[in-house]
Amino acid sequence: MVNYFREPIDVIAPNLKVRLSGVTTTIATLVPLQSQSIGIVATGPGLPADVPHLALWRVLLMPRRLRVWHARRNNELLLGLMLKWLKLSKLKVMFTSASPRPRSRWTKLLVTCCDQVVATNQINAAVMSRSCLIVPHGVNLEIFSPEGGLNSKSIRVVGCFGRIRSMKGTADLVEALCRVLPTRPDWSGHIMGRTASRDQYYLDGIQEIISKAGLEKRIAIVSEAPITEMPDFYRRLSLYVSPSHLEGFGLTVAEALASGVPAVATSGVGAFDELIDEGENGFLFPPGDINELVRHLSHIMDNEDFRSSMALQARASASKRMSLVAEAERLIEIYKELLLK
Repeated sequence: MVNYFREPIDVIAPNLKVRLSGVTTTIATLVPLQSQSIGIVATGPGLPADVPHLALWRVLLMPRRLRVWHARRNNELLLGLMLKWLKLSKLKVMFTSASPRPRSRWTKLLVTCCDQVVATNQINAAVMSRSCLIVPHGVNLEIFSPEGGLNSKSIRVVGCFGRIRSMKGTADLVEALCRVLPTRPDWSGHIMGRTASRDQYYLDGIQEIISKAGLEKRIAIVSEAPITEMPDFYRRLSLYVSPSHLEGFGLTVAEALASGVPAVATSGVGAFDELIDEGENGFLFPPGDINELVRHLSHIMDNEDFRSSMALQARASASKRMSLVAEAERLIEIYKELLLK
């Protein structure tokens, strides 16, 4: 892990999880961009080499001066508060909420101790125990772009990326694909993500559905890829689907749109209602409504001109309101306000 960063260090963004997750992706994309304007480093494992990074043990040896600790997980929040309470570091603790689930008493207690709380959308803000600033997630429009995509008419792929488990609704998409693919031989499905051991039964059930439909060669299920390779995987798609029943934000949909890939996603989940413009860059359907998902898939698959128009609208919508630069700049404003208090 490299250790280059801008001095002085004003902000620390902890990442206390080895496995790839949406939070890890957020830190990996935001911190390098923010480091161009403010002294910020990440700390913890599982981050790409280009992220300005400081070993966690070195945080304790830093010169004592006011800094912002920007946590995005409960364990990171607790660590920041402990460093502050024990006077091991002089910190303003900031927490970003990216979960729509009702908060536990423990989390509510920790949040009340924060100097600032940020939510990524109104759904996340509604479950917090205090008022929040709203800062939507953004996408790096230079990295996630249609440039270099596969435009051959012979290659048509429906994709879905992220954890494979029941709350992600992966089985809903697979059942829908098993209905639409038999009469559309030029289309295939590509599902990519990690499956935890406790969710292996769910993956086994999905594979059984595919096997019974005789579509083993047309619906691929593969393990997650490194963050740096994800833009290329999006560019290979003709359509992206997020069938999630629960999301904090749903960044993969924004990444797909930025890549010029129209998206179909569940309504009332994460930020999908804010990201999807019905009939322009994609469609929404109720969580678990496989019939409605089949209807949208069929319509998009069977109308090439419409799909091409949606692809253009997808990129345009991302460029207009899903910029990572806008997210980075707003967070830097908050950091600077905290450092002045």
